[in-house]
Amino acid sequence: MMKKRNLSGIYFRTKVDGKWDSVVFEDLLESEQDRVMEGKTDECLKSLAKMLAQTLRKIGDQFDIVSE
Repeated sequence: MMKKRNLSGIYFRTKVDGKWDSVVFEDLLESEQDRVMEGKTDECLKSLAKMLAQTLRKIGDQFDIVSE
């Protein structure tokens, strides 16, 4: 698992070092992200994408970040 940043507030239960923990989506390893998305409905995945987009927008607005 990467450094915990807890930015999006979108938590999933996963095992970390043999213990269950609630970890936000963006802090999961890519393989863990794949696992938690597996079998999810289209509606669930759309909702996840929208929530992540809102988080990106909020960070961009807060720090006045614009891609060139």
